[in-house]
Amino acid sequence: MMEKEKSCGAVVFARNEDGGIRYILVQQRSGRYCFPKGHVEGNETEHQTALREIWEETGLRPRFIPGFRESETYEVRKAPGVFKDVIYFLAETDELPAHPPVSDEIHEIRLCSYEESLDLLPTESRRIILTLANDFLIRGL
Repeated sequence: MMEKEKSCGAVVFARNEDGGIRYILVQQRSGRYCFPKGHVEGNETEHQTALREIWEETGLRPRFIPGFRESETYEVRKAPGVFKDVIYFLAETDELPAHPPVSDEIHEIRLCSYEESLDLLPTESRRIILTLANDFLIRGL
């Protein structure tokens, strides 16, 4: 039987003074970059999990942009046979992370352009989610 896990997070962005969009990526201790995300705990909703994880990993409290929800499913590298569903929302922040919180999981927080983010994200599925989020924002402007 296939074992399933679920995590939630968000593509978090901030706007420059000129209206340009920058994305917040977290670098895990492994060196891989990703969006802030983490496991659902207890009876949390997807949004509650995403907000908690964003706060824990970046110290930010962004607001969700309605109408965006994407997901990816992959096999957990350290646990063969375990598959993880990750739900991503889109969230905007007016503040910037000053430094990574004290965490054994997060090494660095980066504020990146769309192009830089595409270069840093390690998987095609996360690059697709970034592209969908970026397109969603551009259509809404």
